[in-house]
Amino acid sequence: MMPDSDALDRFLARDHERVSAPGKTIVLSHGGVRPRAIVLLHGFTASPTQFIRFARDLFARGHNVLVPRLPRHGYGERMTDALAGLTDEHLRWVARESLEIGRTLGEQVTIAGFSAGGTLALWLAQRESFDRAVAIAPFLGVPWMPNSLMRITTNALLRVPNWFIWWDPVRRERLMPAHGYPRYPTHAIAYLYRISNDVMRDAALGPPKTRAVVVVSNSGEMGVDNRAIRALVRRWNAHGAAIEHRVLRGMPPSHDIIEPEHAVALADRVYPALLDAIDPTRRAGGSRALEQPSSIKP
Repeated sequence: MMPDSDALDRFLARDHERVSAPGKTIVLSHGGVRPRAIVLLHGFTASPTQFIRFARDLFARGHNVLVPRLPRHGYGERMTDALAGLTDEHLRWVARESLEIGRTLGEQVTIAGFSAGGTLALWLAQRESFDRAVAIAPFLGVPWMPNSLMRITTNALLRVPNWFIWWDPVRRERLMPAHGYPRYPTHAIAYLYRISNDVMRDAALGPPKTRAVVVVSNSGEMGVDNRAIRALVRRWNAHGAAIEHRVLRGMPPSHDIIEPEHAVALADRVYPALLDAIDPTRRAGGSRALEQPSSIKP
């Protein structure tokens, strides 16, 4: 049986001439439908290259792998203002389409994502029935703001002019990695908040439709709200969902724990543990994080 090439071709046609080579959607296919397909959703302002190491190793394990480009991401001009037009509907659309493409590539589908991609994985898990969802440091809020204020903040941000903020106001456009954007627009953050709000609200009403959900958080997190992550797990578990929450401990203060161009030693350290969370059928090895059980606690 062959994957639906027409649907995949239409999906790949989104990568127009302004998209750089590292920014294009990645498809690693064995040429037919495999027992499992894995969809990897990259983070906000990043690109599919963020997950290239995972994609290659998962493909080598026999899986078909899709790493979709999020809308308006991956342009060759890093200072583009393309993200100024990003909305939550763009993100919801690519999440749903990625799942549908994944279903043409595998009998079972795993959706895994990092940061904003992790939020989309959780959003899909709440609404769709597929085999496994893995959210790595999902964006459900920011550490310095109570989650109860997220909706008010979202509405306020969308009422004022849209402006760009540097991820690093010192390095500015020199910030690496080269395949990501060094700044972000405030309206896009508000739209991400909107999806996060949906996830938190719906978790209070019922369990996810996807049975196996793993949430991975970093105890040294600086960019997303670990309190909100714990609250989400509690809400789903209160409905009998048995969500697995893995906490990476002993990490330095950081958010981007998977980008080799950003922090090579950190990415190497957590890589086997994250690979195991995504594909537990074959245990990853060669890492102190797995050799020392205390480094990952439920």
